[in-house]
Amino acid sequence: MERFSSPESFEFMINMGPQHPSTHGVFKLVLKLDGETVIDAEPEIGYLHRSVEKIAENRTYEQVLPLTDRLDYVNAMGNNLAYVMAVENAAGIEVPERAKAIRVIMAEFNRIASHLISLGTQGLEVGSHTLFLYCFREREKILDLFEKASGGRLTYSYFRFGGISKDLPKGWIDEAREFLNDFENKMEEYFVLLLDNPIYKGRTVGIGIIKPETAISYGASGPVIRGSGIPYDVRKANPYLIYNKLDFNIPTGENGDVWDRAYVRFQEMKESVKIIRQVIENLPEGSVLEREARYIVIEEGLSSYFSVESPRGELGFFIYSDGTEKPYRLKIRSPAFVNLSMIKEIIKGEKLADVPLVLGSLDPVFGEVDR
Repeated sequence: MERFSSPESFEFMINMGPQHPSTHGVFKLVLKLDGETVIDAEPEIGYLHRSVEKIAENRTYEQVLPLTDRLDYVNAMGNNLAYVMAVENAAGIEVPERAKAIRVIMAEFNRIASHLISLGTQGLEVGSHTLFLYCFREREKILDLFEKASGGRLTYSYFRFGGISKDLPKGWIDEAREFLNDFENKMEEYFVLLLDNPIYKGRTVGIGIIKPETAISYGASGPVIRGSGIPYDVRKANPYLIYNKLDFNIPTGENGDVWDRAYVRFQEMKESVKIIRQVIENLPEGSVLEREARYIVIEEGLSSYFSVESPRGELGFFIYSDGTEKPYRLKIRSPAFVNLSMIKEIIKGEKLADVPLVLGSLDPVFGEVDR
């Protein structure tokens, strides 16, 4: 368990997790320390493995939809979106314009809700319990909107092949506008509480640096790669739904450290507010589900990959069909898994107390990591 490598050095191993509260889920890090400095690390995942991909191969395409909510449960709307669009892409199913617009609204609201958790827990890592409570207060308001539209607060299964399950209820748009107005005013307060806080800056600037070449070599995406200065975003690189008609920016960082990744998420919430406003003001009329595809069979031998920009990065679904009502193979491209794979490299040389901050800056959700 511990050994002296020299009279001047004291090296030992410790286990962080899988029940440790600061590992952001059931995740284990075996750390090798020299005093307080991390000199090596071995991540261990799989404690939340539920075999979703293999279960999906034994379910019809319709029956797989509720499973996707349980992957990244902080971004259930985004999971639904990536899966239904992968199936629609393979099956050639068209979606009404109003349904496309509402999908964008829900995806962007879920992005804000997810980033609020990330920023709130970053505050918690440095002792700012106030910010954590503020972020969850705003997140609850978004969940209220989700509940009124879909009936759920965490898992929704709101999207359908060919559209969405039902139109927005009366008064929903007005409530959404009211939230956006209130949220924009409070965001500056969040900036002062966290990103402009000298304590947080002292703990995060220059810590957990991911160089651009490292991010690219690992296949990182989302705020993690954008924090390193690379403006890659699926919504711009490969537009889907109506994103090509919307005006929004791709925030990036400069140094690729923990502070930059938090800054990118903060700015992305502002961009999501801008996107939602544009869609709401130009929401088309019409059907949201012209013809619900209840029995789907995809052409035998056809493979399809479709990805969306989730709060954690490029979330993709690969489907290979054998011509039956079930996918022969289903593989999920998890951005949380890919981003987490860098943890061993980026925490070397950091202090033990900084490990939770660096891990949290990758924003992993382990239901998606383990699948």
